[in-house]
Amino acid sequence: MQEVRGAGVVGGQPVLQPGASYQYTSGCPLNTISGIMVGSYEMKTANGEAFSVAIPAFPLDIPNMPRVLN
Repeated sequence: MQEVRGAGVVGGQPVLQPGASYQYTSGCPLNTISGIMVGSYEMKTANGEAFSVAIPAFPLDIPNMPRVLN
């Protein structure tokens, strides 16, 4: 297991207006043919109040390889 912490998402710190969304593409080195990722993002309101947003678990699989249940 590896824990990653840092400021921003793929080098950026987007500012979202109410109702807006943000998409990005990221990667993760794996020592196995599959894995999972789960966690949270820390967000801040316009007035600086922090809150956490959960990221549900999702699979990480090498393309064109058989899927392995984790």
